[in-house]
Amino acid sequence: QVQLVESGGGLVQPGGSLRLSCAASGIIFSVYDMGWYRQAPGKQRESVATISSGGRTIYQDSVKGRFTISRDNFKKTVYLQMNSLKPEDTAVYYCNAIYVSSYWGQGTQVTVSS
Repeated sequence: QVQLVESGGGLVQPGGSLRLSCAASGIIFSVYDMGWYRQAPGKQRESVATISSGGRTIYQDSVKGRFTISRDNFKKTVYLQMNSLKPEDTAVYYCNAIYVSSYWGQGTQVTVSS
């Protein structure tokens, strides 16, 4: 059974930082491309950052220079370090794993507000 479990979300003030984690089980983690997506109320889910099995990263323009995606294949975990957070970063953040099949986590809420 495949599971992706996100953690690390919460309430943070503008300019603050959070680190999201996504722990995977039930998959051969190292062959999967991993990604973080987000969905704000009333909006479509969008890609935030992805990291390939080989370590290549791609970021949405609005988070470049502020967010960093990384992975630890030994721990089967992907991370999203989020710095200089803005109110417009408020959303539910989802972890995705894709190889032949695609899997999603349950999401973790990130709220940026003073």
